[in-house]
Amino acid sequence: MTHAQHTAQVMGLVALELAGGAPPRVAALAQDAAGELAGRVARDLVGLVPQVATLELTLAAAHFDPAEALRPGWPLHRRLDELRQRAPGRDQGPRVIAFGASADGQVPRPFQADPDLVGGALRVLPFLLSGTPEDVDAVGEALEEVLIERGMAGADTAMQLQDGLGARVEHVRYMTLHDLAAMMALQYQHQNLDGLWPVIETALLAPEDEQWLDAPPEPLLRYSGGEVQMALLDAMAWQTRNAPPTDDPERLSRGYEHYLMRQRQLAAVLSAHGIPVTFAHCPGEGDLCDHLRTP
Repeated sequence: MTHAQHTAQVMGLVALELAGGAPPRVAALAQDAAGELAGRVARDLVGLVPQVATLELTLAAAHFDPAEALRPGWPLHRRLDELRQRAPGRDQGPRVIAFGASADGQVPRPFQADPDLVGGALRVLPFLLSGTPEDVDAVGEALEEVLIERGMAGADTAMQLQDGLGARVEHVRYMTLHDLAAMMALQYQHQNLDGLWPVIETALLAPEDEQWLDAPPEPLLRYSGGEVQMALLDAMAWQTRNAPPTDDPERLSRGYEHYLMRQRQLAAVLSAHGIPVTFAHCPGEGDLCDHLRTP
């Protein structure tokens, strides 16, 4: 995936696969350590794709949940680019730029991770490779081919991240945003969330389009205009829509409670990806979809 403002760019990530599910104890490396890490990342990437040496590397030495990197408008990488543009030395050739915590350990506001998204097995540090469109296109294609197979970070890079962030790390590898999106799609499939991925993908890649999740017994929802509307069904409307194969009141009650839990789960996943969710009351009569189409 590329992102262009004044230059063309490849948006990438340093991915930490954590051991035991314990989150890192430190939110970001200090500035001096961030500079050392950026130098190692640049070396690793040049070793994988030599043309990377023609590009500028910008790294945030703070870690995030993968969902924070996969949000409409790519806010992590956009913030990184805004700071890159203000960094000195723009006309002195390709730079290696790093952003870390201040001397007192404070993380700059643009790189403060969502405190509600912790505990996952994967954390990511965003980086940008910036340059001319021709160089970026060549590097982007090469990285897409190379990283999935040989994208492991150097041993000293992994050790610095493990020690500096206070993390138990199994693997440290490089990936593009495209790689991360593919990984998340597969992960959601394994978590029985595959029906939701087309909605997220539309919000990321074609935000002006419309996308539905209309597959009973899943909650009914519609993405349009940058947000999701989810149908709010009462018990009778839920029963009418899903036609559960029972008329036992207790089983119907349990089924409806399961539906409400599923609705909250989907809303939480969408919110983690920065996609606003609103609820539209849909009565049991008429076409439920028409209620979601109503502004």
